[in-house]
Amino acid sequence: MPTSFTVVPVEAQGEERQRDGQLREEEDEGDERDRGPGDGIAWESSPFINCAELGRGNMYEGKNMALFEEEMDSNPMVSSLLNKLANYTNLTQGVVEHEADEDSKRKEVKGPRMGTFIGVYLPCLQNILGVILFLRLTWIVGTAGVLESFIIVFMCCACTMLTAISMSAIATNGVVPAGGSYYMISRSLGPEFGGAVGLCFYLGTTFAGAMYILGTIEILLTYISPSAAIFKVADVGDETEAMLNNMRVYGTCIVILMAIVVFVGVKYVNKLALVFLACVILSIIAIYAGVIKTAFDPPEFPICLLGNRTLSKRNFDVCAKFTESNNETKTTPLWRLFCDSSLLNATCDDYFSLNNVTEIQGIPGIMSGVLTDNLWSAYSEKGSVVEKKDQPSVAGSEESKMAGLPYVFTDIMTYFTMLVGIYFPSVTGIMAGSNRSGDLKDAQKSIPTGTILAISTTSFIYLSCIVLFGACIEGVILRDKFGEAVNGNLVVGTLAWPSPWVIVIGSFFSTCGAGLQSLTGAPRLLQAIARDGIVPFIQIFGHGKANGEPTWALLLTVGICEIGILIASLDSVAPILSMFFLMCYMFVNLACAVQTLLRTPNWRPRFKYYHWTLSFLGMSLCLALMFICSWYYALIAMLIAGCIYKYIEYRGAEKEWGDGIRGLSLNAARYALLRVEDGPPHTKNWRPQLLVLLNLDNEQLVKHPRLLSFTSQLKAGKGLTIVGSVLQGIYLDKCTETQKAEENVKALMGVEKTKGFCQIVVSPNFRDGISYLIQSAGLGGMKHNTVLMAWPQSWKQTDNRFSWKNFVDTVRETTAAQQALLVAKNIDLFPTNQERFTEGNIDVWWIVHDGGMLMLLPFLLRQHKVWRKCKMRIFTVAQMDDNSIQMKKDLQMFLYHLRLNAQVEVVEMFENDISAFTYEKTLMMEQRSQMLKQMQLSKNEREREAQLIHDKNTASRSAPAVEASVAAAVPEKVQMTWTKEKFVAEKHKNKDSNVSGFKDIFNMKPNQSNVRRMHTAVKLNGVVLNKSQHAQLVLLNMPGPPKNRKGDENYMEFLEVLTEGLDRVLLVRGSGREVITIYS
Repeated sequence: MPTSFTVVPVEAQGEERQRDGQLREEEDEGDERDRGPGDGIAWESSPFINCAELGRGNMYEGKNMALFEEEMDSNPMVSSLLNKLANYTNLTQGVVEHEADEDSKRKEVKGPRMGTFIGVYLPCLQNILGVILFLRLTWIVGTAGVLESFIIVFMCCACTMLTAISMSAIATNGVVPAGGSYYMISRSLGPEFGGAVGLCFYLGTTFAGAMYILGTIEILLTYISPSAAIFKVADVGDETEAMLNNMRVYGTCIVILMAIVVFVGVKYVNKLALVFLACVILSIIAIYAGVIKTAFDPPEFPICLLGNRTLSKRNFDVCAKFTESNNETKTTPLWRLFCDSSLLNATCDDYFSLNNVTEIQGIPGIMSGVLTDNLWSAYSEKGSVVEKKDQPSVAGSEESKMAGLPYVFTDIMTYFTMLVGIYFPSVTGIMAGSNRSGDLKDAQKSIPTGTILAISTTSFIYLSCIVLFGACIEGVILRDKFGEAVNGNLVVGTLAWPSPWVIVIGSFFSTCGAGLQSLTGAPRLLQAIARDGIVPFIQIFGHGKANGEPTWALLLTVGICEIGILIASLDSVAPILSMFFLMCYMFVNLACAVQTLLRTPNWRPRFKYYHWTLSFLGMSLCLALMFICSWYYALIAMLIAGCIYKYIEYRGAEKEWGDGIRGLSLNAARYALLRVEDGPPHTKNWRPQLLVLLNLDNEQLVKHPRLLSFTSQLKAGKGLTIVGSVLQGIYLDKCTETQKAEENVKALMGVEKTKGFCQIVVSPNFRDGISYLIQSAGLGGMKHNTVLMAWPQSWKQTDNRFSWKNFVDTVRETTAAQQALLVAKNIDLFPTNQERFTEGNIDVWWIVHDGGMLMLLPFLLRQHKVWRKCKMRIFTVAQMDDNSIQMKKDLQMFLYHLRLNAQVEVVEMFENDISAFTYEKTLMMEQRSQMLKQMQLSKNEREREAQLIHDKNTASRSAPAVEASVAAAVPEKVQMTWTKEKFVAEKHKNKDSNVSGFKDIFNMKPNQSNVRRMHTAVKLNGVVLNKSQHAQLVLLNMPGPPKNRKGDENYMEFLEVLTEGLDRVLLVRGSGREVITIYS
């Protein structure tokens, strides 16, 4: 490499630059003068070329990257690519407030983003800890016992931890925009799974909002202000129904109020999120503080028992049958609840009379050893009394009625699987961090760390609370769902320090906040799905206010949430949303497992602590939990997801997101292709795998669309269909036309419902292009075995590009490739897919055995609605020596064994003299053929002479000594190469040969072989017309072309005569192998 440099002084550099600039300007002007209009480079012909700064930038770029300048539009420079990536902003799908202008938005983008603690850990903590912890966890511990409760919580927490590991792998495999789990699943498993699971996740989030609202009302009406109930208890035993009605009324009001808050200003909801989180954390701290306090100073919460039955202290205050006052025995309010009067000799309930009233400590403390009593489960039927197991009791008479007595009753039947369904919503919310990925400083580091830490923290809280509740609180209190035995206090509140109101107020605000968060997040999730355009019927929900608020999605969310409110029972709503969340988590695990097993090149997550076995275990656990919670809810959720999946598959927009299911399909296809490659299919599995040869016009539109209609009727979506066409030319010149032709063919395939593949071939020669398709279409074992094409109607025109020569060569090549051939004549008269034949026949003319193709094709056609009502008739031809009666019986037996229903008829063709019409037809055919040959010969000679002149002209131009003035005189010199004598002799020679040739044409006699073939064609045509002129479709054996290629044009004439006068004809040529069998 040369290394010579010139050192220029600093003072001289300015002058040097000026001289260089002037010289460069002069060179540029000279270049502009020399350069033609088509020689410009893309950036030089820019409309901004007069801009000085842009000109300098382009000049710099052109000088340094001139080798790549023509590709700059499609392949940008690395510097510009990196600049775009550096400026990439990934905002969450939040609301753009009216008062926020562009500058403030830019400041927000450039400002400091959230770290792991604020951005992921705390939001996950807030979403996971919630209503179930405060309202139902003590009841679950009391009902299932400490051991089984521990198993329930451990299973649910293990499920979310495994899901978090899979989610972390997906979330760190590239940038995850806002959209959370929906985005991850749809981009990993494709639009069908993404849409189905995304909508299920949306429904789960919406029902979660309903559950939080119901929890809010339960806290309000049960623990804060019972007097606020609208529906009062009229009769004893109607408490549950009155409570449900109150839930419905208050729930509807609160959901409308929350919707208005979300609609007016979602920014206030986000600002209050920290307050709601503080309430949750303070409540949990109060619980732990209360547990510590019970070790040395247990709180006073006495429980009143009658025998071993727990009494509700809502209607009495003294836990005794009677009291002593001034040596006088007085009955208590409790006595009056069980007896018919306040007198000591009153008639009382039998169980009340036989058992004593005792009072025990409700919270004996962590050192009391009550844990051993609470280890085991105490499941019960609906309406049974909450009883203390080891308390002595005398059973009363069976006739004793408990209804209306102040016992603590169970409101629902309890069992292990139901408790799993109620508890699982308390561990959901692990997606909160991934949903905020756009606001994180380093999402690929924060999401795994924050999510796994949050799950670990909440799992510890739940598992420790189970043990602490079982160790501190009496079992009957734990099973008392609404705290009736402790004066209507919240059970977990009785344990808290310094006051139960800390828990009550904290849980009230936390459930309110969680409900608002659900009503804020669910519409945005639906809006994201709608804007993706994969589910057409929800696209309206992608619109909203001018500031981006999803108004329509909010209305739908409120409507679905109202359904959960009308159910009115928190214990009934919880399993519903458990199903939807479990399905979402299951597909997150599936996405990670699929991507890991496929080892796709793009699967490079930064989070390394994952394995496909963990993802598979998490998926299996999610599926098991779905059926453990409620098998019928699980089936309904799967049915909903399956319906959405199939709807998106058939009606949704086609999206290519590089998803794992596509990679899985490619792997499965490769495996199947390798298996199919082992050998040809058995006769029982044979079906026509079609290569459809289409003819395109100058606009790259299909000339005969009915050919695709016939294809879909014949295939009905089964087997392989390759739709091919040939463009004449060179591929480099025809790239755009090829793309346009492929788009047109695919569009028509969609209209005609032809399921298959499109292949456009560019070839210098049309005939070679057809040959390429016949040889190379398909892949491995998935290759065509049958070629379908239209009859060339204009084959007699010599300028037709698909002339008789191309057609006959195609017939020969399909025979050489051992492929069947179907030729549809009068294809434009064939029915469309919308037509229906209500009557008519499909006539099969079985003249020679072709492997059974003629039998199989009508059967396949009659599977389609167009041909279903047509009857099948089979005609065969008997010669002079054949027994036509026996032939008919044999054919009927053959069809019986083939399980085909068809009417059989044997047509007798006797030998007779060749008619004058046949003789004349043959003579005309041969005369025309000979005339065409003479004309073609003359044309070839003219082309040869013209080529000679062109070659001499080219040679004279390329001679090195020839000047421009000599080149101008070349045409005259070329003409001078013809002498007068040569010209006259050549002229007379051509004239004499043409005259003699035409004389021979009119004096010729027809070839006897052609006469016999024409005789057969005329006779067969007459017989077919007689029997099948009004048939809806006629199938005929297609005779093969002659071995002597000199008679190819006569072959076309024979086929024309054979099918003359028939509307719809399908000429069938077998592949040389059996395609139908009588065996099972």
